Amino acid sequence: MIQEASAMGLLRTILIILLIYFGIKILSRLFAPILMRFVAKKAQEKFGQQFGGFQNQANQKQQQKSKEGETVIDKMPNQNKQSNSDVGEYVDYEEID
Repeated sequence: MIQEASAMGLLRTILIILLIYFGIKILSRLFAPILMRFVAKKAQEKFGQQFGGFQNQANQKQQQKSKEGETVIDKMPNQNKQSNSDVGEYVDYEEID
């Protein structure tokens, strides 16, 4: 039993494909802003929790260590600076016109 493809069946298939395509296109325009808003809200909550955690830890450490009016230095400069003796001496100069 071999079935033949009719012109009417082909047109019907093309019409169904076009209806599905345009239906998805219209629905995506309607629901894309809602979906994007939802995704942005979730990302904001996630980043807010991560940043808030770090900020809370830093504030707690800062409050434990320092008192009111006290100066706090978080990072000490590196004291192991060695001069390079191969470079030579710096000489200040003036331009002569």
